[in-house]
Amino acid sequence: MKTNPSPHAHPEEKQTPKHFILKLYVAGQSPKSIKAIANIQKICRENLHGRYELEVIDLYERPELAQADQIVALPTLIRKLPPPLRRIIGDLSDTERVLVGLDIEKA
Repeated sequence: MKTNPSPHAHPEEKQTPKHFILKLYVAGQSPKSIKAIANIQKICRENLHGRYELEVIDLYERPELAQADQIVALPTLIRKLPPPLRRIIGDLSDTERVLVGLDIEKA
């Protein structure tokens, strides 16, 4: 006779880790832009461990992209995936605020 294993015999506690797609809009090489780039790179390295794609978009070079993502202030970080879309404005120096804003668990 075949029996079904208990649902607690081999719990699948680990879910597939989320993959993040992030866009950071900056204005050239301004101090705030440079700081925002460094801050998000550090946050991603320390907390997402390769589970992310980060695109840095300089609106001085590609101003047409501002309208598509409704950019009104710089720097602006947008989380495209996983949904829902989220935005954080500023130099991203408050790591806790960025982690909460992006719904990322601290490593």
